[in-house]
Amino acid sequence: MKRTRGGAPQRVTRSHKVPASGDISRPSSSPMQPLLDYSSSIISAGSRRDSDVSSLCSSLPSSVTGRPIYSTASTPSERASYLRAVNSYLASLSPPVHLKPPLPPARDITDAIRGLFARIDFDNSISDLTRDLPPLLVALRCPVKLSKSALKAPSTPHAWPSVLSVLHWLVQLALVADHLASSPSSPKVSDYDINRYITRAYSLFLAGDDCTIAELDAEYLDRLKRHAASAVKDVEALEVEVAQYEAKLRDLAAAPSRLEALEAERAALLEDVNKFQNVVDKFSGMIEEKREKLAERERELETREMEKRRLDEENEGLRQRIRGQSLSTRDVERMTRELQAVERDIAEGESRRNEMEEKAWMLNSELERKFREIETLAEQCNQAIRKLKIGNNFQYVINAKASSAAAVIGTDYKTMLKPALSSLMEEANKSKVSKVEELINLQKQSLENDMMLDGKRAYCTAIQTKINEVENQIDLLKKEIEDHALTCSSEIEKIKEELTSKEDQVKIMERDVQELLMESEEKLKKTFIESTEETKNCAHELYTLIDSVSQYKEFMGSTIAGIREEIRGIAEEVKQAFDASIK
Repeated sequence: MKRTRGGAPQRVTRSHKVPASGDISRPSSSPMQPLLDYSSSIISAGSRRDSDVSSLCSSLPSSVTGRPIYSTASTPSERASYLRAVNSYLASLSPPVHLKPPLPPARDITDAIRGLFARIDFDNSISDLTRDLPPLLVALRCPVKLSKSALKAPSTPHAWPSVLSVLHWLVQLALVADHLASSPSSPKVSDYDINRYITRAYSLFLAGDDCTIAELDAEYLDRLKRHAASAVKDVEALEVEVAQYEAKLRDLAAAPSRLEALEAERAALLEDVNKFQNVVDKFSGMIEEKREKLAERERELETREMEKRRLDEENEGLRQRIRGQSLSTRDVERMTRELQAVERDIAEGESRRNEMEEKAWMLNSELERKFREIETLAEQCNQAIRKLKIGNNFQYVINAKASSAAAVIGTDYKTMLKPALSSLMEEANKSKVSKVEELINLQKQSLENDMMLDGKRAYCTAIQTKINEVENQIDLLKKEIEDHALTCSSEIEKIKEELTSKEDQVKIMERDVQELLMESEEKLKKTFIESTEETKNCAHELYTLIDSVSQYKEFMGSTIAGIREEIRGIAEEVKQAFDASIK
């Protein structure tokens, strides 16, 4: 201010116009121009809460070049990714908005745009969306061009990609604005309010308190330096974080992927499936062999039955021959006595056979016990032979499958004795046969035939029992094979389902990782560019402020000198007027 000679204050005129919010003009030759330019941007930021990103986009000087590359969602995968990101953010709005793919309604698109602008405090700037949105996007320097025809029908196929790209860009803008608004390290406008600083400095200047003005200048410069230092630290921290993310990216690129591990697991599972298939084929071959053996046994049974019928016919013929022969009473009595004797012999033989079977069972148990003892003794003998070192490498080898004692212990004298015993038995049988008469021979022959038939019957019964056992074993094998095949098929189905689900999960994970990687790279690039630009702006503002303060000091010094000269002149005039009034 200037004071006139009459003492009335007069406002100092300024040769420039205060710029509007978001505009920065070039400093003129006036010493007050840089200071007022800076204060106008801060005052406009204090008057209305713009987000830091929008103020940064709108207040960049024309010398700052380079815009981040932002492409329109042209492919279906990009549109799906953009729509997921937009819906995830719109769900946090109040009320939440959801855009249904592939072409959401125009009302939902309008609500989403208004909600995003309300989130960044631009809701009062849009009354008509078709008229106000394009210039507002241009003012915010949106990289996507949006025409009025696209805003009139945003849900059409040719307009939806551009509208979706604008929505995605606004979501990124709102995310950064929310992050900066919630960050405790972000500086408040009141901490660096140049308007309050100027007001206090000018009031102290009017009061003539130069010391307090110097302290205020030093305090404000110290604040600016601290802000610049914190900005530098933030940039360094971001650089460290960038290096960490790059290291993580290199580790992820060097490590084996999840798909390769799943492919190896799948190869192992396929190998197991092949093994199970080989086992099934092996059991199928065994079943075929059993069937062939069963057919052979059936053929043998048929031949045995044919022999049985032939022997029955021969016996019947022999009986008829015997009945047709003429016998005397003495012969009949003698034959009766002989038959009774034979029957007694048969009964005695049956009882002896039962006794022999019991003895055989006891003998078998005793043989088993003795066989174990023989094995122990054979092992002891072998150890003794090895200790004696005879040199002929003789060893007792116990044959558990042998049918005789000689074969069990492995000696030769019993095998040599057996043929002699057999020859004696044959001679005794021949001498016994020669002493029997023809009837007895015939009767004995008949009895032998009966015994042979009984043996054949017993043999057939044993064969039938074995056949039944084989059939039971075949049935059990069939059941086991069917159960095993069902188990294998169910396991194969489970493995296939697990492989399919794992492949789907791998594809989803790869897609999410690619999207996360692309988003992280985009965020990293944007953060790095914004940090660099913010650092440059802070440094530029700091240098400008220092120049402004120095110019302001010079201007205030010249102003103070002028005021002092005016005060001296006024004092002289008052003195002269007072002297003149006294005279």
